[in-house]
Amino acid sequence: MTLPPTSPSILFLSPTIITGDETTPPFIADVLVQEGLVARIAPDISAPDARTVDARGHVLCPGFIDMHAHSDLYLLTHPEHEAKISQGCTTEVVGQDGISYAPVRSKTQLRAIREQIAGWNGNPTDEECATTLASIGMFEWDSIRGYLDCLERNRTATNVAMLVPQGNLRLLACGPYDTPASNEEIMDQVELLRKAMAEGAVGMSSGLTYTPGMYASNSELAVLCKVLADEFPGAYYAPHHRSYGFKAIESYAEMLDLGRDTGCPVHLTHATLNFSENKGRAPELLGMIDSARSDGADISLDTYPYLPGCTTLASLLPSWASAGGPAETLRRIEDEAAREKIRIAIEVTGCDGGHGIPTNWDEIQIGSTSHPDLAALSGRRLGEVARSSNSPPIQVFFDILQKDRLATSCIMHIGNEENVQEILKHETHCAGSDAILHGKSTHPRAYGTFPRFLGHYARDLGLVKLPEMVAHLTSRPAKRIGIYPHRGLLAQGSAADLVLFHPETIMDKATYDQPKLRAEGIRFVLVNGEVAMDEGQLTGMRAGRTLRRSKDGNVTTVTAGAATRSQA
Repeated sequence: MTLPPTSPSILFLSPTIITGDETTPPFIADVLVQEGLVARIAPDISAPDARTVDARGHVLCPGFIDMHAHSDLYLLTHPEHEAKISQGCTTEVVGQDGISYAPVRSKTQLRAIREQIAGWNGNPTDEECATTLASIGMFEWDSIRGYLDCLERNRTATNVAMLVPQGNLRLLACGPYDTPASNEEIMDQVELLRKAMAEGAVGMSSGLTYTPGMYASNSELAVLCKVLADEFPGAYYAPHHRSYGFKAIESYAEMLDLGRDTGCPVHLTHATLNFSENKGRAPELLGMIDSARSDGADISLDTYPYLPGCTTLASLLPSWASAGGPAETLRRIEDEAAREKIRIAIEVTGCDGGHGIPTNWDEIQIGSTSHPDLAALSGRRLGEVARSSNSPPIQVFFDILQKDRLATSCIMHIGNEENVQEILKHETHCAGSDAILHGKSTHPRAYGTFPRFLGHYARDLGLVKLPEMVAHLTSRPAKRIGIYPHRGLLAQGSAADLVLFHPETIMDKATYDQPKLRAEGIRFVLVNGEVAMDEGQLTGMRAGRTLRRSKDGNVTTVTAGAATRSQA
């Protein structure tokens, strides 16, 4: 483990400083980093004992903030965190899409969650947890506090904030079933939410195309959002809403109405409009968002700068087929009658798992797999696999799910470039990678999100000026999380989460065939003043901190088990 030493001072000489503040134009000055903070910004700083870095011609800016991260386990199992550090990410928000590893009330619930989202983070075996991962304390937690304490004890490469996964709340209160929640079950969820927020969560997420969170009615969600709004000022709701395909606009409208009706800030996560049915509809969505904001609703959004999405292959199943948890799901796909019913839902009528649109198997790329017999399928389109094996696509689909026990990820080639470009120009836009890091054939956004925003969309296409795009990646998300101006801003006294990059060469290099190629153009990455990337080389430094909401609403750092807090 590479823990933070007493680091020497670092003096960046004459970089072009982009502070993250959208009202401050870029300027050239020296920047001195000492004791984890930006100690001084001025011309011609003298610091004889500091390490000096000639930064002429380069941009120095705040570290990038990932508003939608799926690093929940990878922070522990792959602590060097190459994917994020190599692209300048210094802070992440986990607990996304309504399902994560805390809170739980039993090991049975935790095991079901581990199996359900194995395609996102992998699923270390009990033997691995007891041997190679024994020092970590893997899965020994049952609460948000316990999970965050585990991250703090083990030290993470990035800073980490967490959302309360609403699907966990429903699982604990109602079980994994498609049934209306009783008043008692809703109040149980409310108490679970209050406890999780008191333990440091910064808001709540939903995954309304994932079980069991998707079984919640809008009125059930409204109760939870009202608690956030009334009792936890500054906290926000981050919904993956009910459809990004058929009736996507109507699904967005439901979330905007929750913001209007409850007063809860709503952050629309991976705010895309996918499938051909939604081509060119971004202005309609943005008009709805602006209307809600003019009505007083607090709305923001994030996107990733790519067309395809990425999720678990099992998520394409209709929700009724996933009711009851992974064991029940596997039982259904072994039953001939149920398989035919599933086939019709997926291929003919469209179902909620496929966003209401019949699945085109040539748009589905098989991602990471766990079973060794499936390794050769990673990276191939499911339709092509079916044709080459002379099998119906649905048969290939079922075979993969059964053999991999639902642990397969997939890449869905369903996006629209004009929508991506319009949405990223919105004044509330932030960056969120939505990156699944697990497996060989992952999505290139795992390694390329932030450089692609800066290199492709800002520099090459000129859709947004570079200083503004930096704000999309830094100050805007920091304000939403509640960590601004100590993070997300390069100013004297701010945390030294910093990125030094060349504005003419920064570019993502990862592709769908080679998704783990590092980006180019980034020289240094600092996390809390410690050098995590040094002249393009990872150092293995783990200087990240957990960022927890305190009773007074401030989001701060805390040492596990200690009461002493400091600024975030």
